Amino acid sequence: MARLQPLGRRFYQRDTVAVARGLLGKVLVRRLPEGIVAVRLVEVEAYLGVADRACHTFGGRRTPRTETMWGAAGHLYVYFTYGMHHCANVVTRRVGDPQAVLLRGAVPLLGRELMAARRGGRDGSDLLTGPARLTRALGIDRSLDGADLTTGADVFLADDGFRRSADWTMALPRVGIAYAGEATAWPLRFVLAGRGGRRRGAGSARRR
Repeated sequence: MARLQPLGRRFYQRDTVAVARGLLGKVLVRRLPEGIVAVRLVEVEAYLGVADRACHTFGGRRTPRTETMWGAAGHLYVYFTYGMHHCANVVTRRVGDPQAVLLRGAVPLLGRELMAARRGGRDGSDLLTGPARLTRALGIDRSLDGADLTTGADVFLADDGFRRSADWTMALPRVGIAYAGEATAWPLRFVLAGRGGRRRGAGSARRR
C-alpha cells in the first residue's frame, strides 16, 4: 500500500454533514503493535452539537467525557458505552462548537488477519460492521481520545484517490436514538451504497 498522507485540519473544520459525506471512501489507518492496518469507511453518522438532541453535547452539556468534542476539529473523540464498547468519532467545526461524526462501518484494505484476531478470530462479512466492532478490530479505545488525526501518528485518515458518484451515497436516519425526539428521523447516517468506486483518472463507476 502506497504511503498515505493524513488529511489536513481544514477538511474537518467544515460543515459536519459535508465532513460526514466526505469521509465515505476515505482510508482509516491504525498503527498497532502487531503492524499497520487500514480500512475504507463506508458508513458514518453526523451529530450536530448543542441543537441536536441525539448528540452528547445537546443543550451545551460539557463533561470530562465530552471535552474533546469542545476542542479543535481533526481530533478523535472516543467514548465507552454500555460498559463494554468503544465508539470513535471525528471532531468537526471549530473550538466551542462541539460537533462530530461517528465512524460506523468500514471494509478492510490492509491487515485483515490482524483485525480478525482482535475480534477473537471472527473474519466474516461483519468484521467491521458497527462502531463497536470497528473500534475493537482497530484497537481504538479511550487511550486515543483526543488523538490528533492530522499528524499521521497512531491513527489518521487519508485520501487514496478513491472516488464514488454522488448517487452512491444513501442518507438514512441514525441508529439507536429513539430518545431524541424529532432528531430521531433526521437523515444523518450516510452509507456508501456500493463497494466499488474509481481512482483519479479511471472510468466512471456504476452503482450496484
